[in-house]
Amino acid sequence: METFKIFVLEDDFLYAKVLSYHLSQNPDYEVTVFNSAKDLLASLYKGVSAISLDYNLPDMSGFEVLKRIREFDPELPVVIVSGQQDISTAVELLKKGVYDYVLKDQDTKDRVWSAMRNIKENFNLKQRISNLEDEIGKKYEYNKLIKGDSTEINNVFRLMEKATRTNITISVHGETGTGKELVAKAIHFNSKRKNKPFVPVNVTAVPRELIESEMFGHEKGSFTGANAMRIGRFEEANGGTIFLDEIGDMDLNMQAKLLRVLQEEEVVRVGSNKPQKLDVRVIVATHKNLLEEVKKGNFREDLYYRLLGLTIDLPPLRQRGNDIFLLARFFVDEFCLKNSMEKLTISADAMEKLRKYPFPGNIRELKAIMELASVMTNTNTIHAEDIKLPNTSSAFDLANEDATLDDYIKKIIVHYLEKYDNKVRLVAEKLNIGKTTIYRMLKDEGHTLL
Repeated sequence: METFKIFVLEDDFLYAKVLSYHLSQNPDYEVTVFNSAKDLLASLYKGVSAISLDYNLPDMSGFEVLKRIREFDPELPVVIVSGQQDISTAVELLKKGVYDYVLKDQDTKDRVWSAMRNIKENFNLKQRISNLEDEIGKKYEYNKLIKGDSTEINNVFRLMEKATRTNITISVHGETGTGKELVAKAIHFNSKRKNKPFVPVNVTAVPRELIESEMFGHEKGSFTGANAMRIGRFEEANGGTIFLDEIGDMDLNMQAKLLRVLQEEEVVRVGSNKPQKLDVRVIVATHKNLLEEVKKGNFREDLYYRLLGLTIDLPPLRQRGNDIFLLARFFVDEFCLKNSMEKLTISADAMEKLRKYPFPGNIRELKAIMELASVMTNTNTIHAEDIKLPNTSSAFDLANEDATLDDYIKKIIVHYLEKYDNKVRLVAEKLNIGKTTIYRMLKDEGHTLL
């Protein structure tokens, strides 16, 4: 805990000695006495937690000393000690932000002691909050939170470090399950905005008819069911960061409204004409190629360039080499710790099985596979037979089976549905086929679309 430093400014030598001795009985206090305002003001740079200030000084008025202290640190707690019983002076000083006004009498040293004790409690509380904020920053320290040591992920770390230095808009690109939101959180909690809100919004999870209200808020009575005023996610993120996930799936009408908010740096709630000023950093993420979406007419070109900023491309897990093994061990250790299990090791044959698998679901899929393997093993070692992998690779294994063209088409569709979380519209776009084709091809397979 940081030392609590008290400066005592008192021109009466004996009175200063008594006050200093009394305060020094607390071993947590470091008390320094000054007999002139000039000496105290010249020592402020050394660091001080609170000041006991004699109001009647020969070299400078109490008001002037207080003014100079406030210029140095507007938040520094000051207790005025004075022989004047002028109520108007006390009120005026309290209005100027002094912590307490103490008259010189037989109870002075006890009242100053009490005031310093209360200031110290507030001081400790602020330190605990500061430490907690530091812990939050450490929790999201990206090169510890995001596991990996491959060239590909180290390139990502370098870009993230650049991203934390400014408020530039960030575009995070990557397949499903590569950790786009984790990257956004790490950037936010390592930036100057870390003590302000981080507000994630999954664009695809909000119904189109509600997204404007969700993003920008609404006034009471602005539509059926609007029984009270509600601020939107942008206002909620004011001063901090808003993370717009799957931005490539936002409809064109909403894109136009978002563009205006970003350009004007203000938001107008549904049902209102009054703009609300914003100070929000924007991080967006998508698994789509937005430039291709612009060419197809699915994404506004002006919004694309407004969001371009610093682009961070997250590599799929299959391109991260030995990071697969590092992550596998991490997920197993984490699972064992959370479930009070003995630590498990991973055998060489299990690692080889992981190495050959393409991980269409990326890190999210690896985590699920390793947690299941931790449950399935009957020993303190995870073996290859404990690792249950979806049979997606066989969709392209032409050499090992006889099948019709339709069979292979069905397997390809299943593979893409698993890769893209059963998003039929997205899979249809990826394969350049109609949604009805997907439903028709899978009808006889008993495949369930979640």
